[in-house]
Amino acid sequence: MPDFKLLFVCLGNICRSPAAEGVMSHLVKEAGLQGRIHIDSAGTAGWHTGKHADERMRKAAISRGLDLTSLARQVMPQDLTEFDLVLVMDEQNLRDIRAINPQGVNQQKVRLFCEFCTEHDEKEVPDPYYGGEQGFEQVLDLLEDGCAGVLREIQTRLV
Repeated sequence: MPDFKLLFVCLGNICRSPAAEGVMSHLVKEAGLQGRIHIDSAGTAGWHTGKHADERMRKAAISRGLDLTSLARQVMPQDLTEFDLVLVMDEQNLRDIRAINPQGVNQQKVRLFCEFCTEHDEKEVPDPYYGGEQGFEQVLDLLEDGCAGVLREIQTRLV
């Protein structure tokens, strides 16, 4: 049983959140904490449930030595109970999470991902789905920055 459970959330769970899961899994493995930290991702919409990450995101991730193997799923209200930290990619994801959780149960666990970035000033991780290859690279840059900050935060909780 892991000591800490982390969930990344975006809209469809095929670009940003599975990439965050891949980046974070890589960092956790490098830190030797893979048995202590469980990482998952989900989307606020269920359009892509059961599908792999977008091919363009997988290609960009592979070029950085990351393997995105998760299958898309939709976020569920019980995720807010089961996970210790739920990181959303943008303000719309935050509103969507609040909509499935109108009582605000465990809302303090839900935070914007970019709060953990130290090298970038963006407030949201942009959705690269309708853009070109550079958008996927920009997202990975943000995710690498923020995931390093997330890992530092989790490590302080694991002590």
